[in-house]
Amino acid sequence: MTNTHIKQLEIELWEAADELRANSKLTAGEYKDPLLGLILLRFAENKFIEAKAKLLKTLPINPRTKRQREATKDDYAAIGAMYLPEKAQYSFLANLPESEDLAEAVNGAMKMIEAEYEELAGILPKNYQELTPEDDSDNNLLANLIRIFNSDSVRNAKGDVFGRVYEYFLMKLSMMGAGAQEGGEFFTPPSLVQLIVNFIQPDHGIIHDPACGSGGMFVQTAHFIKDHQNRKVNEAITVYGTEYKSNTTRLAKMNLAIHGIEGKIANNNSFYSDPHELFEKCDFVMANPPFNVDKVDAKNKFLAEDKRLLFGAPLTGKGTIGNANYLWIQYFMAYLNPTGRAGFVMASSATDAGNAEKRIREELVKTGNVDCIVSIGNNFFYTRSLPCHLWFFDKGKKASNQDKILMIDARNVYRKVSTTIKDFSPEQLEGLTAVMALYRGESPEVVADNGWFNEHFPDGQYRDVEGLSKVVTLVEVAEQDYSLTPGRYVGVNIDIDMDFDYQSRMQELHQELAELNTEANQLMTQIQSVSL
Repeated sequence: MTNTHIKQLEIELWEAADELRANSKLTAGEYKDPLLGLILLRFAENKFIEAKAKLLKTLPINPRTKRQREATKDDYAAIGAMYLPEKAQYSFLANLPESEDLAEAVNGAMKMIEAEYEELAGILPKNYQELTPEDDSDNNLLANLIRIFNSDSVRNAKGDVFGRVYEYFLMKLSMMGAGAQEGGEFFTPPSLVQLIVNFIQPDHGIIHDPACGSGGMFVQTAHFIKDHQNRKVNEAITVYGTEYKSNTTRLAKMNLAIHGIEGKIANNNSFYSDPHELFEKCDFVMANPPFNVDKVDAKNKFLAEDKRLLFGAPLTGKGTIGNANYLWIQYFMAYLNPTGRAGFVMASSATDAGNAEKRIREELVKTGNVDCIVSIGNNFFYTRSLPCHLWFFDKGKKASNQDKILMIDARNVYRKVSTTIKDFSPEQLEGLTAVMALYRGESPEVVADNGWFNEHFPDGQYRDVEGLSKVVTLVEVAEQDYSLTPGRYVGVNIDIDMDFDYQSRMQELHQELAELNTEANQLMTQIQSVSL
């Protein structure tokens, strides 16, 4: 199945499933878990059938009985498939007579899979009665969903199709605010994840995400390995994640299962625990942590003794932690081994934050391990419109870059997905990745007709580009009071949006200003008329 066909299948399945939800009484948040559970169930059977056919050709014949031995769960696991009892198979559920309790059967199928696979215990959704009719007049949402995922095109899908479908559904549900009750943090936009993965190149060893959400960093790492190495993902890397919200932890474990990624996901609070004990052991760290958390307990015993806080806690004058950003930033540095790399999303305020945060940032810069900072514009996230920065650490920098940092201001690099959402085009992603490669002295993987790259780097060599990028020294950073905001260094490139009606907007602003001045004068008159 080509990428075009997969994309079309994603859209068709989503539109059909979303139409069913729109005609039901369920919110997007209530719909999310059972819907994603059905995708996993459908995927598991497709892989099971594919594996069963392979095993029939390869399992040995018993010389005594002259019969082929029965396939075991280990046989299926060896070729990347789950073993499914008959009543846990999607086709069994799809063919149940109408007289049977379909919701109970699906709940039972989930329990059977959990019984077979310890890592999924307590993870799969088992609330399918919420998708069944309250009376005979209601549409049977569950039956209709099972029918949608039982079409010929879905039954015949192979490879990573269902991983792609799962990611697509996560993205669409996030855009609908399905995680709003949980802070909307379960999904990081693909553009940002791809840029992080492209920059740090996580192709081996231990990968850690201490704020892993639904596991998108691990999934994109798996794609990177498949695209760049002739190795199986689970032979190349070992993944560890930590996620505070239990429902999001379930999403992550399902996401790993559907992509065939082996890993350990702990349901813990990274501020007060280090469940995997990976201090200075990680080859790569990736994360999109919650920004500006302000309720971390500075008196917690674990935090007070935490060796991950290389430069201490960012305490206020009152001995509290007013903002946890510099807890996260230190964690990411502390997990790296002597050659490790990290890439993470961070609130824009962190690059210039003052007081204790500034002291810690100065110490981080002096290590020489800060490799690159990228400014990202508004509207890349589905649940918040604020800009952010991507930070990159590299403990294995080559000697010539030890006292340098690559600053990239990508606020004007984007394509419009809709009026409220932006991302990077494939050309822009490839171009930005090439800038990082050139800075490192590597040969970039960029096609000859990449217009964005050729416009900014016409001779294929790195150069500082006003308004876009600059390689700065640690001395220059010290002169800027240890600010890590790229805009301070790269200069200003005036970019005029030809689609924006500046004249009309200026007229609106003048009108608003006139009205405010009138109100201010009226208020002043009232105040002055009051006799004391």
